[in-house]
Amino acid sequence: MKIEHREVIAAPVDEVWALCSDPVGLTRFTGSHMQIVAQEPDREPALDSRYRVLMQVGGATIGGSVIVTEYTEPRELAWATYGGVTHRFRLRLRPVGGGTSLTLRVSYDAPGLLGAVADLAAYPKVFSVLKDMVEHIKTEAEGEIGAAPTKSVPRRITDEVEYLTTLTKAGIIAPMRPDRLVRIGFAARNWGLSPASLIAIGEARHGDRIAIIDDQGALTYAEADRQSTSIAAGLRMIGVSEGDAVALLARNHRGFVLAMSAVAKAGADVLLLNTGFSANQIAEVCRREQPSAIIYDSEFAELVSDATANRRAILADGASTDLEPEPTTLAALAAAYPNSSPPSPGHTSKITILTSGTTGTPKGAARGAISGGGSIPTLEAPAALLDRIPLKTGMRVGLAAPAFHAWGLSNLLLGLGLGCTFVCVRKFDPEQWLAAIAEHDVQALAVVPVMLQRMLELPGDVRQRYDTSSLTVVAASGSALPGDLSDRWMNEFGDNLYNLYGSTEVANATIATPEDMRRAPGTAGKPTRGTTVKLLDENNSEVPQGEVGRIFVGNSQLFDGYSGGGDKQRRNGLMATGDVGRFDAAGRLFVVGRDDDMIVSGGENVFPKEVEDTISRHPAVADVAAIGVDDEKFGQRLRAFVVLRDGQQTTADELKALVKSQLAGYKVPRDIDFIDELPRNATGKVLRRELQSR
Repeated sequence: MKIEHREVIAAPVDEVWALCSDPVGLTRFTGSHMQIVAQEPDREPALDSRYRVLMQVGGATIGGSVIVTEYTEPRELAWATYGGVTHRFRLRLRPVGGGTSLTLRVSYDAPGLLGAVADLAAYPKVFSVLKDMVEHIKTEAEGEIGAAPTKSVPRRITDEVEYLTTLTKAGIIAPMRPDRLVRIGFAARNWGLSPASLIAIGEARHGDRIAIIDDQGALTYAEADRQSTSIAAGLRMIGVSEGDAVALLARNHRGFVLAMSAVAKAGADVLLLNTGFSANQIAEVCRREQPSAIIYDSEFAELVSDATANRRAILADGASTDLEPEPTTLAALAAAYPNSSPPSPGHTSKITILTSGTTGTPKGAARGAISGGGSIPTLEAPAALLDRIPLKTGMRVGLAAPAFHAWGLSNLLLGLGLGCTFVCVRKFDPEQWLAAIAEHDVQALAVVPVMLQRMLELPGDVRQRYDTSSLTVVAASGSALPGDLSDRWMNEFGDNLYNLYGSTEVANATIATPEDMRRAPGTAGKPTRGTTVKLLDENNSEVPQGEVGRIFVGNSQLFDGYSGGGDKQRRNGLMATGDVGRFDAAGRLFVVGRDDDMIVSGGENVFPKEVEDTISRHPAVADVAAIGVDDEKFGQRLRAFVVLRDGQQTTADELKALVKSQLAGYKVPRDIDFIDELPRNATGKVLRRELQSR
């Protein structure tokens, strides 16, 4: 069994180290649940120091004699047993922006089948002790400042029971044969909450069910589990070590899923690269994150050429390249080690998602498989989605949103947990996706908003060729829904649209149901279960209902800080998203725009998004973006870029009049330029800096 808990503490590394560098001193953060006694009382903590460690689990006491295996001030403390139940403990401190990232990791092994079952039974208790230890260290290090709101034990129990009920209704939790339960226990024990365990659990529960349909055909859960195990053995044989990072640059197809699962089975971490990155961005990210290998689609061979120097290169899709020597492939690794399995790793794989910044080097945000943040393994994250979005076990899901992005990844991992069948198309084409929905009776579709726009822009006769009546859920996230897009979509395809607001750093914050968007078009919905959303002013006080404030989010899924250092602004356990918004009288959130997009024109605050939304409602407008530009008289003014629908016409004066009729006069763009297409990144976000250069 392996348990890991991570927390960002608003205090310097040296101060946190002083609190937790003495093993005996850790007991004041665990109460009576753990006892640590020095076997050499007169000796200061150091390498090779010996202690007796005991933990109460139910009516049993586990533990034994340990020796300190690493002691590096002020960063690392680790011990391992040399007598008693085998277990390992590691405390790691790393500086992040404005504070310290603290990671605690515990693993122990009970032998045999009964041991696997015992591990599952003990897991909640051990995790609770570990989590409480971290929270108590955090509270003492920070004092009252920055302390996160904590739930009482009864409230935690009530919440988890409610989460369990939600997951049961969705079909994630269901009765099963004892032998399958044991196999699931082994998967969780070996790989924790990771893509590897989700695939293996899928094999144990429904091995014959199709997991992925892509351009290569169908792949079952059993085949995916078997192939990823062989690939993992191959990765270890070519030099990928436990704890390494492996970069992955691939589109949505079986190679992406197999690679993620194989890397986790090998005990390595996954670094997800954006398919829209430049060669320079990829090279810079790899220099910072130092992956030992890169798995990539052949179409990106030129982009990764600099990054693959002195690194192992593996093709995800198996297509040939012009590279010399020709890289190995995932399929070749699977074929070379058909009956091999890597040793059970001592490290649970983490997934580093890169922010979708439009310039510079993207930042990395590390997460676990589903819950992601420091409060793993609470059921909050999957339950929060399933509480609002009616996904069910065994559904056919169209994964149009890129899986390297937090939104696409969360759908992929949640869907694997539900035993869904994924339909994948490598590159987004609106008509091709309509055809795929019709051909495979897709029931749920994960998209970014610009994909919905492109489907709606297809001629009516093209849309009517395809039967999309199987769609019951269309889940959108990644950027704000522009204008009246929600109404236009639901008028055409039915009331099946769900809009999620969140970010790589905070995961999901709010979800708008079809009913929410019918009543309040443009809303991001209400906070998800277990999530707190507050709007704060410049003095960190909550703003009144209806007024605009900075959006702060608190839940179990907050990330732990960027891999290269730095963090998002935090206030009393809540994290800034970088956006501003307002609540309506019904408690629905409206995202007004990015905090740093706001311009001041003649002393008035203007957010481009509300202008964009107004212009987008004109029937001739297909797409629009507004930016702030310098102005000698007013300081700044708005400039809008508009894309017209095919065959439609309008004028700048007509659009200005539209804005003036609905918004204040100072929000009317001084300039409106008509262009063929807005520059966007792979997740659909407008590249505003490119517009600035026009």
